[in-house]
Amino acid sequence: MKLAKLLSPDRIVPEMQAVDHWPAIVELVEHLVKTEQLPVSEHEEILEAFRIREESVSTGIGSGVAIPHAFSDSLEQVIAVFGRSINGIDFEALDGALVYWIVLFVVPRKNYQLHLQTLAAIAKMFTNSEILRHLAEARTQEEILSILDPRPARTVV
Repeated sequence: MKLAKLLSPDRIVPEMQAVDHWPAIVELVEHLVKTEQLPVSEHEEILEAFRIREESVSTGIGSGVAIPHAFSDSLEQVIAVFGRSINGIDFEALDGALVYWIVLFVVPRKNYQLHLQTLAAIAKMFTNSEILRHLAEARTQEEILSILDPRPARTVV
């Protein structure tokens, strides 16, 4: 699954406020609630799922990227949010570097294979140094989304 299919401008936080690992996850989950992507009733359950996941190993994969992910028994479709930190977040990443780009997603537990496909697609995208450079320079949610979905614009004749 392509990351851009999971995102829209309202699922992009271009200037995160958090400076540490756990507050960054909370900020992004709360953004999903605020934009009505995640039901308020799921807020605590989802945070607990992320807490358990992050206690086992940080999802900071290196090169300034983190991909926190969790499962839900009650969601019917994957939900995601992209966050960018201008100053970097101490995410306890595997390489010890600060994290500037976070893709947080929640997958219905019944779709475990979709989780693996989504994780692989996201990780592959963020190995491209050109994409990371463009994301660092982008100013708006729309610019960020266009970088994450580099399809050429279609014109109608």
